[in-house]
Amino acid sequence: MKTRTLTATFLASLLVMSAFAQAETKEEFDQRMAWFREARFGMFIHWGLYSVPAGEWKGGKVKGLAEWIQSGAQIPVADYTPLKDRFNPVKYDADAWVRLAKDAGMKYIVITSKHHDGFCLWDSKQTDWDIGSTPYKKDLLKPLADACEKHGIKLCFYHSIMDWHHPDWGTKKPWRGNAENPAPDMDRFTAYLKAQLDELLTGYGDIGILWFDGEWEDAWTHERGKDLYAWLRRKNPKLIINNRVDKGRKGMEGMSKDSKYAGDYGTPEQQIPANGLPGFDWESCMTLNGTWGFSKFDEKWKSAGNLLQNLIDIASKGGNYLLIVGPTAEGEIPAASIERLQAIGAWMKTNAESIHGTRASPFPTAPSWGRCTSRKLADGKTRLYLHVFDWPADRLLVVKGLEGKTGSAFLLADPSRKLEVQPHADGLRIQLPATAPDAISSVVVLDQD
Repeated sequence: MKTRTLTATFLASLLVMSAFAQAETKEEFDQRMAWFREARFGMFIHWGLYSVPAGEWKGGKVKGLAEWIQSGAQIPVADYTPLKDRFNPVKYDADAWVRLAKDAGMKYIVITSKHHDGFCLWDSKQTDWDIGSTPYKKDLLKPLADACEKHGIKLCFYHSIMDWHHPDWGTKKPWRGNAENPAPDMDRFTAYLKAQLDELLTGYGDIGILWFDGEWEDAWTHERGKDLYAWLRRKNPKLIINNRVDKGRKGMEGMSKDSKYAGDYGTPEQQIPANGLPGFDWESCMTLNGTWGFSKFDEKWKSAGNLLQNLIDIASKGGNYLLIVGPTAEGEIPAASIERLQAIGAWMKTNAESIHGTRASPFPTAPSWGRCTSRKLADGKTRLYLHVFDWPADRLLVVKGLEGKTGSAFLLADPSRKLEVQPHADGLRIQLPATAPDAISSVVVLDQD
């Protein structure tokens, strides 16, 4: 049995709040967030013991999300724990996962180092409830870290604050690991949490983001969130930390604009804010089908066209798209996920310039024909990427908001093909060819004079 190594107590850590969090200038913050703003697209990997039952318990389908099966079926820890003896992902190929993400145009990967069930994908010194106690035994995070470094992808960790297995998590339920503990100790739990985060930050290279979740139960307080944020920023001043470290995410909308809450960016879930989150960095996390972890029952796959237009819509509003894959217990990403990511990747090979490093659309409302992203060019001009979802039958693209203005235009799929641009009172008009280069979204590049 491993010995749980505890750091300084929570009360002591409150006395040394982060100088970084308090003194960081806007320029320093912008520098820290620069790669995130450039990326626009990432892969979210939900993987753990819950991939073994895959949505089924005792022969029946469990209502709810696959990674929540312990909660949905109210499975006591004593009955849930033996799943570790069946978790043996011998088909896991970290390099293939990273190449899939890179080929899709993704710039970072967020993987569940620990989900709500408390099980860890690395061999933690703080607990035996981890990959070291499975038939597989080998660290699942290190190969991914190595592959990310090899292929130039930022590695990030999702780490649940809530922990259904730990006896000291402060919100008790009859089926949880604290059921028999009369007095769960949140100071002791917080020390455990920090000790595990220290392992993640020191053993896997340059970590881009710590992506927290499970902060909503009352056991986790605003004060603990601020303290954890400050502690992490002291350990790694370059680290980006999502707003779920604290209590300010405003449910699935993803962002409370009250500055008292800690966190570097907002996290809308399964939705795209109608107008983005102006003035804030943000990232929409969304599924490929209906579940986050692998479920044998979920065949409600979104089309590649829908996913791609989500990416464009989010980028046009200044946000990032974090798209889920849920591997099987054997360590395979489902074929339907691969097919859709490959389709997005085929589009990105031609059109990635219109996504990576772009800014939000300058137009207050979305154009009727599609979406717009933008960037500043070295000569000071503004380049607009006009994502045309509905190719005009009359071959005339009217860009409202640019009435009377002019510029030069071309197809991103064929830069040598210049398009005629005509200033007009009803909006700048661009003459298009008869056939759209892409059935889902064709990109017209407009450089404004």
